[in-house]
Amino acid sequence: MPNVSFVAPDGATITVDIPNGWSVMEGAVKHGVAGILAECGGACACATCHVFVDPAWLGRLQPREAGEDDLLECTAVERAPNSRLSCQLRVSSALDGLVVHLPERQA
Repeated sequence: MPNVSFVAPDGATITVDIPNGWSVMEGAVKHGVAGILAECGGACACATCHVFVDPAWLGRLQPREAGEDDLLECTAVERAPNSRLSCQLRVSSALDGLVVHLPERQA
């Protein structure tokens, strides 16, 4: 099972195992990762699962779709080039070791 590391704004890191096919957001919610609100439950409708993907991993991700790109304009913390919605990041063996940084707030 691939693992994903969530880095809080204070530098604290929690690493969790997430089954293939789940979203990064689903894994965060299941493991109680603070900083992922996921108010819409993963429907790509709220932008409360915003993360900053570690730059070393950007080339391994699928490109953003239009809906995700639009919602990233509505995040509580300003988007960056490495901003993604964790509900749109599907875990696979290729993402084993993925590192994402949590914003200071989601709402």
